[in-house]
Amino acid sequence: MTAAAARVNARADAAAADAANDARGEVTKIPGVSKAIAAKAVKNGYYHFIVDIWITDFNFTEFGLYKRTRNRAKSRQFTSDMDIFAEVIEGGERTGLIGYREDLWEKAESVDKRLVFKLFNESLNWRATMDLMIGRSLQQTIASRGMPVMTYSVNTDEDNFIVYLERSANKWPLLPENFGFFIVGSDGKPAFYRIKRDLINFGGDYTLYDERGKNVGHLDGKVFSIGGKWKGKVKVEHADRRLITVLQLFSALQIFNADCRRHMKRLWKDVGRGKVRPALDAQEFDLYKNPRRVR
Repeated sequence: MTAAAARVNARADAAAADAANDARGEVTKIPGVSKAIAAKAVKNGYYHFIVDIWITDFNFTEFGLYKRTRNRAKSRQFTSDMDIFAEVIEGGERTGLIGYREDLWEKAESVDKRLVFKLFNESLNWRATMDLMIGRSLQQTIASRGMPVMTYSVNTDEDNFIVYLERSANKWPLLPENFGFFIVGSDGKPAFYRIKRDLINFGGDYTLYDERGKNVGHLDGKVFSIGGKWKGKVKVEHADRRLITVLQLFSALQIFNADCRRHMKRLWKDVGRGKVRPALDAQEFDLYKNPRRVR
C-alpha cells in the first residue's frame, strides 16, 4: 500500500469514527438526563428505567445512615409523614426515590383523604410531586355518573407547566382503562399522550401511545416481584426527563390505583347523598386559581 493510499484510508477511518460518535451522541442525548446515565439507559432505540416497589419499610432510606429527621433537613418537601416506598433505577444506577404522604392517605377520611407522591433524587433533593386532585376528580366522577375518573397533577422542578394526568371515563366493564396527558415542549407546542392498559397482561402492563396512536413506549409490570416492579421504556425521539418522570410516578401509582378508584366512588356516593360537603385542600385550591387575577 502506498503512503498516499494509507493516508486516504486513515482519513476514511477517522471520518467513520466521527460519524459513529455523532450517532451515539444523538441516541444518548435525552433532554434533562445526564449523558452518563443516558449512555447506559438507551438500548435499541429506547430509554429504559425501572421502578422497584419495596414491600416493607426496612430499607436503607428509613434506617441506618438516613433517618427521618436528617431527610427533612435535606429537603423541606420531605415531610414528617413521608414514607419512601420505591426506588428508580436508570442505566443500572439508583437515580430516584419515591415516597407518599402516609397520614394524608392512610389516616385521613372523606374529602381530606388525598394521595400525594413525591420523587426525590439520590441525595433526597425534591424533583417532582404528583397529587390526586379531589375537586377535579369529583367533578369528572359526577359527570360520568359514578365512573371513577381520577385527575393527577404532576409538578416537576424543571418545567413551567403542570402536567395533568387523567383517567378516561370512556371505560367499559372488563375492558382496559386509559389515561391521557400532554406535555408542553421547548417550542411551546403540546405533545399529547395516552397510556392504555394492555388487554392481556399479568402484572399491570401499559402501553404509551402518541397523539397519532403510535406505540412509543411500554410499562412492563412484573407479577412475580415481591412488592411491585415496572420496567419502562420510551422511544428516544419522545424521551425527555418530564415524560420519563410522569411514567415513573404513574408506575408507582399502580399499587394505589384500585384504592383511588374506590375512594372516588365512595366520595361520589357520600356527596350525592348529602353526607359529605365537598372541600378542597389549600394546596389543591391554589391550583384552580385564575392566573390573571389581580394580586
